[in-house]
Amino acid sequence: MKEEQPRTFEASLEALEQIVRQLESGDLALEKSLELFEQGIRLSRECQDRLSQAERRIEVLMRDNQGRTVVSAFEPNHGETSETDDESPF
Repeated sequence: MKEEQPRTFEASLEALEQIVRQLESGDLALEKSLELFEQGIRLSRECQDRLSQAERRIEVLMRDNQGRTVVSAFEPNHGETSETDDESPF
C-alpha cells in the first residue's frame, strides 16, 4: 500500500480555503456539505498543530544560555523610526 505524503502547511491552508469557498457557495447537497465540513475540521486541526509545533520550535531557539525564553518586541522596520511613534498605542 502506498503511503501518503503529508501536506505542507500552505497546501493544507489552501485546501481549507477551497472548502470554505465551496461551503459558502451554498450550492451543495447536505451530505456533501457535511463531508466537506469534516474535511475542513481535520485540515483546521492539522494547521493548528503545525502552527503550535512551529511556535514551540521558535521558543526553543529563543532561549538564553540559562534556558529561559527571551521575549522581545517585534520590530518590523529594524531601527527605522516612524512619525507616528507617540505615547498612544493606536
